[in-house]
Amino acid sequence: MRVGTGAAALIACLSLAACDGREESAIDNLANGANAVQVENSFRAEAQAALEPLKPPAPGTPGGLPDDRTPLEEGSNDPKGPQGAAQVVQGYYGLLEARRFDDAQDLWNDESAVGAEEDEVFARRFRNFSEIHANVGAPGQMEGAAGSLYVVVPVQVYGRIAANGKPWYRLRQVTLRRANDVPGSSKADRRWHIEAIGPYVAPVEGETDNAVVGNGSE
Repeated sequence: MRVGTGAAALIACLSLAACDGREESAIDNLANGANAVQVENSFRAEAQAALEPLKPPAPGTPGGLPDDRTPLEEGSNDPKGPQGAAQVVQGYYGLLEARRFDDAQDLWNDESAVGAEEDEVFARRFRNFSEIHANVGAPGQMEGAAGSLYVVVPVQVYGRIAANGKPWYRLRQVTLRRANDVPGSSKADRRWHIEAIGPYVAPVEGETDNAVVGNGSE
């Protein structure tokens, strides 16, 4: 006997719900005339509501972003400045949240290990998450080296593991690079691109920025 897609999904949902009482509710709804798709959608909504809420640690607490309350300087939204780099990071995690992985990868430096990956390889990095979110911290100072400019941006990444619905939290730092405004550089070269993503490293007192570390993508 062939089972329809909606019915098969419903059976899977009922199997998962058997131990917490939601199975009886779903069966009652079917008996009262609801179709399998309606019951499945209702069940999924109930299951989502029962998940542990996502509560990333607050700034200044363990696991939270640095509690940096320094006011932004006038003109700090210059797309070529540190805030411009932070906007790229904000856009990157927004694309991951929307599961627009191809567009997210386009924000990487094409010559980096992650930027050069095949599209499907990059997308597989996120298949274990049902949700991806991020809080972006204040960017560090720009540093120059060999005709390039670098900025490090702290990020609190959080989401939900697809297999069990459990919350997931990590602190990361994103290193971005762009070409300095030197003769011969293209417009694309002068835009911020992601160079690396790695574990967050708190700045040492007296240092202006963190080292470039990591080659992750989340």
